[in-house]
Order: sequence, then C-alpha cells, then structure tokens
Amino acid sequence: MDYNKLQKAEATPEAASMIETFRAIGYSLETAIADIIDNSISANAKNIYINRLWRGGKSIITIKDDGEGMNGNEIIQAMRPGAQNPLADRLETDLGRFGLGLKTASFSQCRKLSVLSKRKDYVPAFWSWDLDYVAQSDKWELLQWIPEEFTDELDSMQSGTLVVWSDLDRILPLQTAETDDSAKRKFSDSLDKVKNHIAMTFHRFIEDKAVKIFWGEHEIEAWNPFCINESKTQEQPTENINGGVKMKGYVLPHKNNFSSEQAYKKAEGINGYPAMQGFYIYRGKRLLLAGDWLGLFRKEEHYKLVRLQIDLPNKLDTEWQIDIKKSKAYPPIVCREQLESYTKSVRSIGSEVYRHRGKILKQRAGQSFQPLWNEKIKDGEWFFVINRDNLIIENLKELAKTQPEKAINNLLHFIEENLPTKPIYAKMAEETKEKTDFSTDFIEAIKQMLRQMFNNQIEQGKTSRQAKDILKIQEPFNNFEELIEDLQ
Repeated sequence: MDYNKLQKAEATPEAASMIETFRAIGYSLETAIADIIDNSISANAKNIYINRLWRGGKSIITIKDDGEGMNGNEIIQAMRPGAQNPLADRLETDLGRFGLGLKTASFSQCRKLSVLSKRKDYVPAFWSWDLDYVAQSDKWELLQWIPEEFTDELDSMQSGTLVVWSDLDRILPLQTAETDDSAKRKFSDSLDKVKNHIAMTFHRFIEDKAVKIFWGEHEIEAWNPFCINESKTQEQPTENINGGVKMKGYVLPHKNNFSSEQAYKKAEGINGYPAMQGFYIYRGKRLLLAGDWLGLFRKEEHYKLVRLQIDLPNKLDTEWQIDIKKSKAYPPIVCREQLESYTKSVRSIGSEVYRHRGKILKQRAGQSFQPLWNEKIKDGEWFFVINRDNLIIENLKELAKTQPEKAINNLLHFIEENLPTKPIYAKMAEETKEKTDFSTDFIEAIKQMLRQMFNNQIEQGKTSRQAKDILKIQEPFNNFEELIEDLQ
C-alpha cells in the first residue's frame, strides 16, 4: 500500500481519558509493586527497599534500588506510556514487555507518580505524573516535581532509582485521618500481602543471592513453593516442551512427613494448600502465575500437594498470551497434549501421597498395615472390597457365634462410618475405568439370598408374583430382575 497517496488525520488519544483507562487494567497492590521491582531487577539492582509512610490520606509508598539509574532524558523516556515495543527482541533477563509497567502499575494505585533517579557520574534528576494536572490540562505532560522530603534521597548513592507513590486514592480515601486506627490496620494488612507476594514472586532471585529485597529494615526471606529442602518432597524429571519451555513436577510430602509443623504451615503459601496446587509459570526466573491449572484440570482436594514449575523464555510471551500485569498465561494448543500427559503422571503420584498419607501408618505399626477397604484392579478396572483379613472382621466373626445381631449391627456401623469416599473420588477424578460388572462370587451370593428371601415371603403368605415384586424394589436386587423371575 502506498501511504503517501492517502489522506491522513491525527487521532491522538485524549490524555485524561486514556490515563483513566490505564488505571482500570486491574492490578492489585501486590502485583503493582512487583512490576516496579521488575524494573529494579532489570536495572541490575542488588538491593531494593520498600517503605510505607503512614499519614492517613496523605500516606506514601516508596520503592528504592541501587541499580544503574537514569539521567533526566532517560526518566522522561521511561515515563512515556508504551516506551517499548512488545514485539521487539529483548535480553533474556529483561522482565518487561509493553513499556507500560511503571505507569500502569503506579496509576492503578495512586494519583501522583514521582521518579527520582541517578546514573553514575550524573546529578540526580526527577519527573512526575500528576493525574490531577492531566485531568485539568488534558495534556501528556510531566511535571518536574517530587515531594520535597525526597529530593536528596540518592545523594549518598553512586546510582539508583526511587519511585514515590503519593495520593494513594485506590488504597486509601484521600480524606482519611491520620488518627484513624481502623484505616491504618487495613493499610498495614494490605501491605503484609505485598510482602508475602514478593517473597513468592522473586524467590529464585533471592535464593540465588542475585538481589536482596528489604521490607522497611528487614530483609524478605524467599518462599519456595516446591519445598526443595524437605527430604520427602518427590521431585520429578524435567521435561522439555516445544519452543524451549521446561517443565518439572514436584509432589510435596504429606503433613505427617514434613520436617516440622512449622515447615508444613509455611509451605501452604498465601492462600492455603488447595488453592496453591497447579502450575507455577516463570519467565526469566520471575514468577508470573502461581497455583493455576491453566484450564487443563480442576483444583481438587486430593491434588493439593502437586505443584509444577514451568520456565518460559521471554520470546514466547505472545504464544503464551502473557498479559500486561504479568499475572495471566495461556498455553498454546501445540503444548497442551504434552502438558496434560506429564501433569497426569505427577497428579497420580500426588493423589497416592494424599490418599495413603505417605504410608506413615505402616511405619508406625512396624508391620503390614491392615485397611478396612482394599483397592483392587482387574482387567484395567478398579473397585474397592472389604479386607477380610482385617482384625475387626475376625473379631466380628467370633462375636457372631454368640451374638449374631450385635455382630451384624457392628459390621454395618463400621462400613457406614468408614466408606472409602476420598479414594473413590480420587480414582474417579483420574478418569480411570471404574468396575461396572459383578463378580462370580457376588452373583452366587445374590442367588442364595434371593432364594432365601423368596421362600421367606412365600411362608408369610405372599403369592409368587407378590414376592418377586417385593424383591425387585430391594437394592441391589433391582439389578437382577432375570434372576428374580427364574425363582420358582
């Protein structure tokens, strides 16, 4: 197409309305701060400091790093929306993509975003976005302003960057009084979630000692979802997937096999074991998505110990549909079959650990554990049977010699109260084939019972037809109408 021959019209977006659109992308406070930390890591920072100053509606959040920093012109470029083409090639260590993270993450939480930065051998420089000014002027203009108390924040550093969020209208009503203890508690609680999110999102950087992240004066400790320091964690082989993706499965120990109660509690993570099962998607060691089955499976109780690590190169952002917030991912169709196959095998191991409690009962007994129910597999079909060798059954047989009614009632109570519901549910979820036909022994038992009950009904004065109709409405005899009709 020859664009020179076509008439043109400028369609510059209105600044005020566009920035309000940026605010509605949907960041949480924790994902917003994580996006700012991404910039610090990309700038080769070794130390990152997060601070909050409580002043009621005038409270402030700051993120400071000792990275390479920027000069004045570089700050302006970094503050420009869409400063980076998402389709452009990037370094493998680059955690950005759209050139929007600093702006959209900040705008989602505050009305004033200020950046103070210092590159080595340069004097510090600062610029700010003030959304009240943009709303008033409707211009894409930065202000050379920063809260006065921070102007000398980087003077003692060789290089670094300070991000200041003020007018936190999406976190606190701006009219909140500094003496409002309830608001202060909520503010503190929301920031505690941020701390936990950072410990998880950047755990590989922290573990590799690539960076230290400080919460106030305290260094944040990494939270590794895979419990690699637990001796009973079952680590599965790494599998390579199309496009340079790597996948590795982990099955956490049963509670009884953790090294301590404290370790078990810590391993449950931010939202608890059931919610934290699933895939953990990383790009450049940075966690994008935690505890999600990506639409391939449902979250179910008996898979709560299963977690899988997936490492993506950043060149696959488009194929995996990584969003602006770096909190969503969708595997391409070409990968799904391999993902499902590998994951099913790991989930099967996780289900066994959940169901058998790591075989801890066998270890305690020091001899063969005797369940009340045994799982059987025949011709590829599964079913559960009462374990005739269980000592309870033996004792009930003895009791039946003298007190048959009591023995039967006790047996029924044991069956009612100990149905293997969780194992059955787990087997059904595995999509393995359930046994649908009846065993020969069971058919013989049915025939004997039908004959006895039919004769009892006849002795009570019922006709043959009446006796058969009664038997047909008794479960499980309702499945054997032909056997009932053969009765004479």
